[in-house]
Amino acid sequence: MRDQHPIVRILSFGLLSALMCQSKCNDRDQFIPYVPVDFEINVDLPAYMDLSVPSGHIEVSGGSQGIVLYRYTLDQFVALDRHATADIGAACQAQIEEDGLILSDPCSNAQWLIIDGSVVDGDATVPLHRYATSWTPPILRVYNP
Repeated sequence: MRDQHPIVRILSFGLLSALMCQSKCNDRDQFIPYVPVDFEINVDLPAYMDLSVPSGHIEVSGGSQGIVLYRYTLDQFVALDRHATADIGAACQAQIEEDGLILSDPCSNAQWLIIDGSVVDGDATVPLHRYATSWTPPILRVYNP
């Protein structure tokens, strides 16, 4: 019987580990659906003229609910998925406010800052998903980190 104790402990540990993993694996609802993103744009083209100066922004297709591209400085860009994070399952698309600094969720009172996707106000506790960018003038690349 003494030989069974290590087996029982191993099985108990395995069961406990599986239960802990299951609870962690169910936390996926806190993140937007993964969508492969990898594209380049030429900022010198007329379609992207709004990105020619800092604080300029445009909306492009891609990601889960579309992507906002924002020029933070001459050399830094921000790419945010528009999938609102207040209620991820609702799949609401964040909209840029007239001031150009805030994105708002039309399905809730959540708001995020365009310069980094951080929560400003409302029900959201998770920032907007941010994609990686690289800048080799005049080409801006946006991709999954």
